[in-house]
Amino acid sequence: MKDRIKYVIGISSLLIALFTLSIINCLKPQAEFSDSERRKLKLKSDWSAELLLSNKMGDAFEGYAMDQFPFRDIFRRIKAYTLYKLLQEKDNNGIYIADGYAEKLNYPLKEASLSNALNRFQFLYDNYLAEGMGNLYTCIVPDKGYYLAEKFGYPHMDYDRLYDTIRAGMRYADFIDIRNLLHVKSYYKTDTHWRQEMLKPVAKKLLNSMGAEDIQGHSYQEITPETLFYGVYYGQSALPLEKEYITYLTNELLDSCIVYNYEKDSTSGIYDFDKLKSRDPYEMFLSGSVPLLTIENPKALGKKELIIFRDSFGSSLTPLLAEGYSKITLVDIRYVSSAILGDYIDFNGQDVLFLYSTLLLNDSFSMK
Repeated sequence: MKDRIKYVIGISSLLIALFTLSIINCLKPQAEFSDSERRKLKLKSDWSAELLLSNKMGDAFEGYAMDQFPFRDIFRRIKAYTLYKLLQEKDNNGIYIADGYAEKLNYPLKEASLSNALNRFQFLYDNYLAEGMGNLYTCIVPDKGYYLAEKFGYPHMDYDRLYDTIRAGMRYADFIDIRNLLHVKSYYKTDTHWRQEMLKPVAKKLLNSMGAEDIQGHSYQEITPETLFYGVYYGQSALPLEKEYITYLTNELLDSCIVYNYEKDSTSGIYDFDKLKSRDPYEMFLSGSVPLLTIENPKALGKKELIIFRDSFGSSLTPLLAEGYSKITLVDIRYVSSAILGDYIDFNGQDVLFLYSTLLLNDSFSMK
């Protein structure tokens, strides 16, 4: 008799829970974006004969149901704790934690992606840089996994092959190696990016290698706003990670610099403090993902100019290069086609730096 009562209570509780969650799911408005995962969520698909006949209706509903499930973040956290703590899985959603730092599994090395990146760079060289330019340089930014993965037994891309392939494919540019100037503490614990306050040795080496004048001696004031920073891995992993802060560097020279945004046709300073409260506070550095920017330095001693082809890692590093140049032009060919750059940039004797992370080189098909 007691067993029957337990059985009835168990089944009833399950049915009540499913019914309640179903009612909540029907009544709550659809969420379009997950702030914790920084991605768009799948919405309810409109029924159509074409969708039904394509056998994609089931997949569409499954995606919608998973993304719109009530209390989704709570269940994600429970799943993550269960996998990571109880079942001793090495990662959750492809993200692992080692030495207190979160990092995504980045492997294997994608040869096709490296070839695509080299083809894009060759197009830039052939069309804009082969004649009449200043010196050309290449610098690869290692991702956090370079310092973590092998040490803690996680799979990783073949970094040596990546460096050798890019170096061999860009013989028209001098290679600047910065790997020995960085370590895991150079990066945020919860994000992909590096910390600007740790980049002074990198900036110094780049300026010295490119023959730029170091008029400020890399003297900066470090400022840490009170706004907490939750990097991209904080939400994606759903794992227990420490909250952290963003620190930025400034001085009289950086305060005087003028940034021009071609997309918005507007000017601003080096740092966009409104971005500190946005979904991605790292975008406070030069306003984040912008196709085309210039930084004018009115305190420059000479007329030397620099063009940087870059990804997001360049946003926090470039301000520290400003002291060596009167003008720096930043180009992100993920957001502007290489074919039209001549309409906006007068390629005429500037130094050129290709500054790309291992992450983008190994996933380069967003380059245009």
